[in-house]
Amino acid sequence: MSGIQGITEADIADYLANTPGFFERHAELLGSVQLTSPHGQRAVSLQERQMEMLRERIKGLEMKIVEMIRNGQENVAIADRLHRWTRTLFLTAEAHALPQTLVYELKHQFLIPQAALRLWGADASFADRPFAAPVSDDVKSFADSLSLPYCGANAGFEAVEWVEDPGTVQSVALIPLRGGEAGASFGLLTLGSPDPTRYAAEMGTEFLMRIGEVASAALSRLLRPAAA
Repeated sequence: MSGIQGITEADIADYLANTPGFFERHAELLGSVQLTSPHGQRAVSLQERQMEMLRERIKGLEMKIVEMIRNGQENVAIADRLHRWTRTLFLTAEAHALPQTLVYELKHQFLIPQAALRLWGADASFADRPFAAPVSDDVKSFADSLSLPYCGANAGFEAVEWVEDPGTVQSVALIPLRGGEAGASFGLLTLGSPDPTRYAAEMGTEFLMRIGEVASAALSRLLRPAAA
């Protein structure tokens, strides 16, 4: 009796796991074991309980598959929009029209309420264009300091004043434009939204980085020639 009292549930579970022939030799137990159903207080057989667990597992896998399909479809849609936007930039023949086209198509393709940009490295021939309007040294320093796009609340940024209706901007993404990954910035792209959660501080910035890289490459043709 003392030996039996020393047997724990773990011992029993370990024995059954390591003795696969037990239930073959005692098949009648499978029909007599009764468990409580998770969908009520009724008693169900071991086989029925296993079926319920299997159905729950399959349902969970189905939900994961649906989520993966939805994420895949969203990624394809974003890639298509990025492709159309990039293609439009390639097809813009006139250099002076490129900034306006870039901003317009970015807003159109990605449903961005407001957007604007400034270039402080533009060639002198574009000095009268809105995109070449003067900006403060603070803006330039801020752009140089960004290793990643800034996303967050509108804290009264000077760059927000470039959009059409700055008073409605609650969240903002500020994307530096530069010639290389570690190069000095030559411009800044501003995306604004009245939704305070559209550009949140915790959101990923990889897609915005790609936007900045494409925009920088396209706008580089407007820069003043480097000194020999």
